[in-house]
Amino acid sequence: MCRGRRGRFDSLRFREAGLRLPFPLSSGGAAAAPAAGGPLAPQAPAPTSPAPGPARRRTPRGGMGGARDAGWVAAGLLLGAGACYCLYRLTRAQRRGGPGLRLRPSRSAEDLTNGSYDDVLNAEQLQKLLYLLELTEDTSIIERALVTLGNNAAFSTNQVIIRELGGIPIVGSKIKDPNFSIKEKALNALSNLSVNVENQIKIKVYVSQVCEDVFSGPLNSPVQLAGLRLLTNMTVTNDHQHMFTSHITDLFQVLLSGNGTTKVQVLKLLLNLSENPAMTEGLLGAQVDSSFLSLYDGHVAKEILLRALTLFQNINNCLKKEGHLTIQPTFTQGSLFSLLYGEECAQKMRALVNHPDADVKEKVTIIPKF
Repeated sequence: MCRGRRGRFDSLRFREAGLRLPFPLSSGGAAAAPAAGGPLAPQAPAPTSPAPGPARRRTPRGGMGGARDAGWVAAGLLLGAGACYCLYRLTRAQRRGGPGLRLRPSRSAEDLTNGSYDDVLNAEQLQKLLYLLELTEDTSIIERALVTLGNNAAFSTNQVIIRELGGIPIVGSKIKDPNFSIKEKALNALSNLSVNVENQIKIKVYVSQVCEDVFSGPLNSPVQLAGLRLLTNMTVTNDHQHMFTSHITDLFQVLLSGNGTTKVQVLKLLLNLSENPAMTEGLLGAQVDSSFLSLYDGHVAKEILLRALTLFQNINNCLKKEGHLTIQPTFTQGSLFSLLYGEECAQKMRALVNHPDADVKEKVTIIPKF
């Protein structure tokens, strides 16, 4: 009798605490446990009077034991609820920009073209970007993708990865785009990729197209300068310089017509060609306007004057190697040879000996006396 009262007292105390038991208490005050291995399912309330029929003798569990079991269950429920609440607060703080654990999401291909994304891309991300560039027709996305590829192509590792992913033909196809902005960005990307010698083998197929854009496009335009930078990189070694033999006269025309920036870029390309003895005859035989000699005037910007003098010096060195200085070559009037080795050029060289800049003076003294 005492044991039954204690069980009912424990049940009453549990309800007064505002807690609900996951299963009802038995008539003896002990909690009725669920079936072994089954979930905690709601149970029908215990009958207020025993069912008809012969009563079976049960040994009720002690009141303290039942309360203890119910307490453990309630504690588990409270801990679970607390964990859910903490997770809710964490998620809510992230949505509001508050403190909390911030997981970096996987970036889509278009996200990689975002100008604020400054990380160097890995092979998987570069592959996504190339797929995007190949499939999209959105000009703004194409431009951003080319800029991102060009920036990443400044790193030697990515120059190799982009080639192995088949990216050079994808980028190269964009230089034929009628949109000048897309053409410029494609040329810039190819220019960075061309720093790798193995990449030049694949890029050389675009040299003719680039030359056409440089020589027939708008003077001093971003497309022209981007094309000149690419061609300059392609002539760093002697491997592909023979492809420029038929374009030497065109290069001198752009040199004389362009502004200071264009002049410097064309001179960089001509300097690469002038170091190769195999290109010397083609350079000297090119028909060049007599205004070329104005590059040797004392008032010309130093960055242009020094390069023009170096061009002359390189050609002289190549002639020495080939033993042509003692032999009168057969070049026509109006050729670069007739300008460099004529009297007017000799006078300009003598005048530069008194140039105020020490670098210019030193360069002039290396060139043979006239």
